[in-house]
Amino acid sequence: MAVWDDLVGQDRVVEQLTAAARDADAYVTAAASGEDGDRAPGPSRLSGSAMTHAWLFTGPPGSGLATAARAFAAALQCVSPDRALGGAPGCGFCDGCHTALIGTHADVEVVRTNQLSIGADVTRDLVRRTQLSPSGGRWQVVLLEEIDRLTESAANVLLKAVEEPAPRTVWLLCAPSSDDVLPTIRSRCRHLVLRTPPVDAVADMLIRRDGIEPDVAVAAARTTQGHIDRARRLATDARARTRRAAVLALPTRMEDIGDALRAAQQLVDAAGEDAKEAVEEVDARETEEMRAALGASEGGRLPRGTAGVMKDLEHRQKSRATRARRDSLDLALLDLTAFYRDVLVRQLGSQVMIANEDVRDAVERIASSTRPEQTLRRMEAVLECRRAIERNVAPLLAVEAMAVALRAG
Repeated sequence: MAVWDDLVGQDRVVEQLTAAARDADAYVTAAASGEDGDRAPGPSRLSGSAMTHAWLFTGPPGSGLATAARAFAAALQCVSPDRALGGAPGCGFCDGCHTALIGTHADVEVVRTNQLSIGADVTRDLVRRTQLSPSGGRWQVVLLEEIDRLTESAANVLLKAVEEPAPRTVWLLCAPSSDDVLPTIRSRCRHLVLRTPPVDAVADMLIRRDGIEPDVAVAAARTTQGHIDRARRLATDARARTRRAAVLALPTRMEDIGDALRAAQQLVDAAGEDAKEAVEEVDARETEEMRAALGASEGGRLPRGTAGVMKDLEHRQKSRATRARRDSLDLALLDLTAFYRDVLVRQLGSQVMIANEDVRDAVERIASSTRPEQTLRRMEAVLECRRAIERNVAPLLAVEAMAVALRAG
C-alpha cells in the first residue's frame, strides 16, 4: 500500500508530490555521496527541481490536506530498496514510511492544536528544531496542520524560518485557503490546491478501508458532500447520526418565536454535551498524569509551589473545551446549511442530487411552501451565525439571532 492510497480523488496533487519526492531522494543520495553533504545547497536553491523547502496545501474542509502533507512527509523519509530499481519513494511499508505515517518518526514533527491558536513560543521551538541535522540522514520535516491559527507574532517567526531554510528542512503548511496565510509566507511556498473528493470515491474508501456497508457508506458520503472525516464519523458513530437528525428537524419546528428560541437553546446545549464527551476523558487523564508527575499522592494535596503548573493546565483544558464546543456547533451549522442548499436545489428545479436524501419529505415541504429568495436569506443567516461565533460572540446569542432569522425567512 503506497502512502498516497488514503489521498482520495487528488490524482494531480499525487503526481506533483511524487515527482518532488523523486527529486528529493536524488538530492539526498547525491549529498550523501559527497564529503560534506550537510552543507549542500537546500532544495529551494536547486534549479529545475520539483522539490522545494516549503509547501502550502490548501483546499476545502475534508479534502485531505493533512493526509496529503503526511503522505508527502512519509515519501521524503522512504528508505525502500525499490528506489534503486527506479521505484518511486513512498512505498508505505519501509521503516521510514511506516513511522512517518503513524507519527513516531524522529525527523517528522506534526503540529496540530486543540487550542484556539498557535503561539510564538511553539513556533520558536519548531524553528530551533529545524536547525539540527536530520537524525536519519534524510529530511527534517515540520508539518503545521492549521497555519491559519498562528498568531501574528508566531507567523512572523515562521516567516523568518521559511525565508532562510536550513539545508535539509522541509515545511509543510496546511490552511483552508491561501487568503488565510500571510502573503509573505505564501509567496515563499509551492502552492498545492486540493479539491473536494468525489462522493463515489469517498464511499469506495469507506467500504475498502473501514469495512462500512455499501449503502451506509454511500449515504454518509453523499450527506457530507465528500468531506472524508465527517463521512467516516457519520458512518461509524451513532451519536453523530443522532445529532445530525436533531439539527435537520429544526427547520420544521419553528412555528413561533418561542419555538425558535427553544430550538436555539437545544442546539447550543447539544453542542456543549457533544464537546464535553469529547474532552472530559482526556482532561481527566491529563490531570492525573500531571499530579503524578508533580509528586502528589493519590487523592492527596499537591506539593508546595506547584499550583501554578496546575493552573496552566486548567487554562489549556478550558481553551480546548471552548474550541471543541465551537467545532461541534459549527458541524451542526454546516448540516443546516446543507439542508437549505437542498431546499434551494428543489426550488430552482435543478437536476443536482440532494445531499439529505433521508429527510427528502421535509426538504420538499419547505421548498414548496417558500420562495428561493427566502432560502437564500436563511442560508446567509446560518453563515452569519458561523462568522459571529468565530468573532467570539456568545454562541447562544448568535444561534438565537440565527433561529429568529430562519423563522422570519
